[in-house]
Amino acid sequence: MLFELTSYSTGMIVFWGLFLGLCIQLFYYLYYFLRLIRYKKSAELEHLPPVSLIICARNEDDNLTQNLPPILAQDYPNFEVVVVNDCSFDLSGDVLNEFASKNDKIRVVTIKEDEYYQHGKKVAIMMGIKGAKFDCLVFTDADCRPSSNQWLRCMASNFDPTAEIIVGYGPYEKGKGFLNKLIRFDTFFIALQYLSFALAKVPYMGVGRNLAYKKELFYRKKGFATHYHIQSGDDDLFVNEAANQSNTRIEIDAQSFCYSRAKTTTKDWWLQKKRHLQTGNRYKFSHKLLLGMYVFSQWLFFGCLTTLLFIPFQPYLVAGTFFLRFSFQMIIFNFAMKKLGERDLLLLLPIMEIFLLLFYPLITLSKIFQRKRKWN
Repeated sequence: MLFELTSYSTGMIVFWGLFLGLCIQLFYYLYYFLRLIRYKKSAELEHLPPVSLIICARNEDDNLTQNLPPILAQDYPNFEVVVVNDCSFDLSGDVLNEFASKNDKIRVVTIKEDEYYQHGKKVAIMMGIKGAKFDCLVFTDADCRPSSNQWLRCMASNFDPTAEIIVGYGPYEKGKGFLNKLIRFDTFFIALQYLSFALAKVPYMGVGRNLAYKKELFYRKKGFATHYHIQSGDDDLFVNEAANQSNTRIEIDAQSFCYSRAKTTTKDWWLQKKRHLQTGNRYKFSHKLLLGMYVFSQWLFFGCLTTLLFIPFQPYLVAGTFFLRFSFQMIIFNFAMKKLGERDLLLLLPIMEIFLLLFYPLITLSKIFQRKRKWN
């Protein structure tokens, strides 16, 4: 009798943990993520600003050959394409010169290799910004392909008088295999967060595959000065520092997406995620708290749920709590995936969520052990 009472009391405590996790999750679904589902863009600008599109390329001759034509074919009244050829030793220079000879929209900035000075992508971006003629800058990568000829129009039409940063969506192309679906789901969920939070006046990041901001803002915020020494962060760290509740807009029209190819091996994706996680530690504390609370609620919910499987406590109540969360999650994610063109991933949601919940701590641990080896 005493054992049963103790088990019931323990079960009650664990259930309240489960319920707390549910409440936090529902808050994020209904207060943040629902904003993206309900979002409707206001009327486009009557007069579109001139735009400088900046692309940094290092040994990207094939990608430039494939992706520059749809970029140059954008339906936009006044734009230039500034391509920074960053120390390429393939045929990128020849490809760019060929395009430039046939189209006066292209301007090429060349950075030559210097054995005494090694630099990362941020130098190339700064050179591109310096060489740009216009104040409104749009960024993408050499391996990215716009989904339509309306991409530039969609992005630049958000530059109203108070807008300085436009964050777009950069999905990965659909491919075969579990890894492709996992990468696409991870990319979708990251976008769901940064787009929804931006709509809630808490912008914290963007992706360089599809991003726009003002040149004046870049120089006013001293560019990459505070994180120049970090390999990554030319996109998310700059947005994290420069964005505020009034100067940031989002663009999620399907015609505005920029697609790229996902990594094809787990090792390559693992290394990519490790680089990206370098920047998260430098986000503002409020942003880390906001992101961390969501992950905490996931661990709390699933941890308590797993514990309740081994404790005799109100199975119908526990099951009801689980299915309540599952129902809300499926509804919210269904509409969000529809907006971002990822609905084929919906049925994989439960598997992907658990997988990523376990995956990210492993990356963090690998970074910790790597640091320890370097210190010794």
